[in-house]
Amino acid sequence: MTSIELVVLDMAGTTVEDGGLVEQAFTTAIGVAGVSESDERYAGMLDHVRKTMGQSKITVFRTLLGGDEGAAQGANAEFQRAYEKLIADGHCTPIAGAEDTIRGLRDGGIRVAFTTGFAPSTQHAILGALGWENLADLVLAPGEGVRGRPYPDLVLTAALKLEVTDVRRIAIAGDTPSDVLTGVRSGASVVAGVLTGAGRADDLAAAGATHVLDSVRDLPAVLNS
Repeated sequence: MTSIELVVLDMAGTTVEDGGLVEQAFTTAIGVAGVSESDERYAGMLDHVRKTMGQSKITVFRTLLGGDEGAAQGANAEFQRAYEKLIADGHCTPIAGAEDTIRGLRDGGIRVAFTTGFAPSTQHAILGALGWENLADLVLAPGEGVRGRPYPDLVLTAALKLEVTDVRRIAIAGDTPSDVLTGVRSGASVVAGVLTGAGRADDLAAAGATHVLDSVRDLPAVLNS
């Protein structure tokens, strides 16, 4: 296998337990937009959120709210507040073994980047809650000039910032088909789907995963094979 220089890791569901937090925050956010759990539209919207796990949340809200930018921005801001409150209340734990795995990769000379579909403030709230502010070489979220998943921008931006010599020297791991598609589109040689989050094995494989793993803990064995 080509020597890997960079590992790009998703957060919620891959290195951080989700535990239904995204759905809880979504329910709060969409309520602000006028859609309660008893609304006939709610079930379909929740299904869309589940299918688009890993994607930029503002993009998801734009789709759900018919392109109404004001409503989408309001729902996205409420989602951030709700999710960050859940984090502050202690609902934020790492995937077992994830931290040791990341430290082991870096000790072995491999750079590590965290990516997410959350806003930067939410991403940093998670890192702060876990004491992971300095765990990775780089953290990235969608923003100006960097599209979220399933576009390849997050992976390619990490490759540029961390001066990777060849996209084939990148490995990615994520728990959703969107994570996998991002890795495929970026040209990474290892695109691992993990089963600790939202994605099912058949969906991850169908999206193009080169490996489907029980956990991110299994990634070093793939890289060393």
